Amino acid sequence: MNEQSKISELKGVGEKTEKLFQKLNIFTVDDLLHYYPRGYEIYEEPISIGSAGEGETATVTGSIYGKVQVATMRNLQITTAYVKDLTGIIKVVWFRMPFLRNTLKSGSVITLRGRIANKKGTLVMEHPEIFYPSVSYDAKRNTMQPVYPLTAGLTNQTIQKAMKQAIEYLDLKQEFLPSEIRMEYHLAEYNYAMRRIHFPEDKESLYQARERLVFEEFLIFILALRQMKETNARQKNLFTFPNEQEIDRFILELPYELTGAQKKVWEEIREDMRGSHVMSRLIQGDVGSGKTVIALLGLLFASLNGYQGALMAPTEVLAKQHYDSICELLKTHRIPVRAELLTGSMTAKEKREACGRIESGEAQIIIGTHALIQEKVQYHSLALVVTDEQHRFGVKQRENLSLKGKMPHILVMSATPIPRTLAMIVYGDLDISVIDELPANRLPIKNCVVDTGYRSTAYHFIRKQVAEGRQCYVICPMVEESETLEAENVLDYARTLQEELGKTIKVSYLHGKMKQKEKDAIMEAFVQNRIQVLVSTTVIEVGINVPNATVMMVENAERFGLAQLHQLRGRVGRGKYQSYCIFMSASKTKETKERLEILNKTNDGFKIASEDLRLRGPGDLFGIRQSGILDFKLGDVFQDARLLQKAGEAANSLLLKDPKLELPKHQNLKEYLQNYIREGMLETTL
Repeated sequence: MNEQSKISELKGVGEKTEKLFQKLNIFTVDDLLHYYPRGYEIYEEPISIGSAGEGETATVTGSIYGKVQVATMRNLQITTAYVKDLTGIIKVVWFRMPFLRNTLKSGSVITLRGRIANKKGTLVMEHPEIFYPSVSYDAKRNTMQPVYPLTAGLTNQTIQKAMKQAIEYLDLKQEFLPSEIRMEYHLAEYNYAMRRIHFPEDKESLYQARERLVFEEFLIFILALRQMKETNARQKNLFTFPNEQEIDRFILELPYELTGAQKKVWEEIREDMRGSHVMSRLIQGDVGSGKTVIALLGLLFASLNGYQGALMAPTEVLAKQHYDSICELLKTHRIPVRAELLTGSMTAKEKREACGRIESGEAQIIIGTHALIQEKVQYHSLALVVTDEQHRFGVKQRENLSLKGKMPHILVMSATPIPRTLAMIVYGDLDISVIDELPANRLPIKNCVVDTGYRSTAYHFIRKQVAEGRQCYVICPMVEESETLEAENVLDYARTLQEELGKTIKVSYLHGKMKQKEKDAIMEAFVQNRIQVLVSTTVIEVGINVPNATVMMVENAERFGLAQLHQLRGRVGRGKYQSYCIFMSASKTKETKERLEILNKTNDGFKIASEDLRLRGPGDLFGIRQSGILDFKLGDVFQDARLLQKAGEAANSLLLKDPKLELPKHQNLKEYLQNYIREGMLETTL
């Protein structure tokens, strides 16, 4: 057996289990080894029931008190029991486990481990693990067990068993990081890191393993980016832009004056597009800073000079919103340019007709989703592609576009607040422009950080806002026990909220397990105010613009990173009405309060990101993933900022001494890097 062996060669992985693994993109033993845990269950010493607190995961030992009850609520069977010790009693609930009524006998002693929530003023341990008799807990006491992302039908235990085999059977892999880098940055050896990331002996061994693998992930990414930038820097600009008067007239006719930052960034883009080489630029600006109008200027600049410009949005709803607003602007300002919409849900006839107008050049500004870069779409003369950071262009996508004509200019928009020092590393293939000034007419969002005792007051406030014609978002975090329960969590909350708010207010839900068509239909209904309150996971973070939404309420705010909370907050405050953000936290720790208080004090995303980095220590790996800026398997740009900077230093040092990585001591690294690029790993991350 080797790393390229099929997953089915492992014992216990039959045809059915193999298909489940394939759903997670695990086809080989190597894929499995690089399928990292999303967290670890730390089996600590049991505590007394009386000392258990809301929001924590705890282990308690006690006896069953009274009868175990099973009730059915909306097709969901809920088993309820009460467990007591000398210090108190706690309510315990399990979902879809009615058989427990027969196995849990009154007076029997059990050990339970689970998350403690506050349900209408009562502490409840939700869906805990059961250890009976209690001595069975000793086998796991003081251990760290990996918890993997799952798919329906595949258990954490199945993945653990397969992983243990894979690690046991594999030969030691040759180290590819140069020894001078490992020594300088005190990094663990590769084989040790792979074993301990999955099965750590203790926290220290986990820190060492993760640090090595995150550093490696960042270093390879940065080296691949440098190679991409070198390739792009050599691309000649084959477009000319003689007509600038129409753009200047359009800017003067806007109903508002561009901010100083917007004017500066527009000049940088204009100079790039007229320069000798193809533009690859990032516009980095906080939510509401006016990036979209700058992107529109670029699209108009291309189209008014006889070329085409494409704008790629993350969702169909947002693509349609962009299309409608651009059509309105073109009509209002009498600009002789045609806009075209191209999305996946259009009928075959609609797509065919739209593609015909794009290929003939009849359509000059094309707005859509990833459908814009599909093979069937042929452009007449594409000069500019604008994307958001959800759709960063990798090497292959650029090549595909260039094969359809000349190499277009690339403009990437990002609303993720990230300090410039990190941005220069993360976006190493792009030149960076920053819009660090908000338009004068924007009303600042009013924030409050509260505990769960404020929930009924928050519901009353939501009712009041809806009565005034406004709309609201409520964000729920993912359920920790299983990702397959994420939807149920949102559904359950949406039902509870509907009961609280009454039948006159329409409450609906959105989550990542829904099909794209379902998500688009819900978002469209919310845009049209047919839904007043939308309960959602963080899937709402991008891809919808509802100026009428004025309230963002985030449940369990302590379980999100500050950067992500700030992104969520950006869904409100987009219209003329005063907007509000309620961060509700179940945690009572001083550290959590200090972190969330940053959001309470400022709406400046860049300041929030810098403060969040300041508060994070090097050992804070159990923190929340901050964002989806780049799709790293382990690393997180915010959480691992220190490692990202070190990897950037290491890349600079390496390339300074050996620009082509030709020295014998760098051959293993060069081979690994080439394989990384060849297999499209850079594309996946981007």
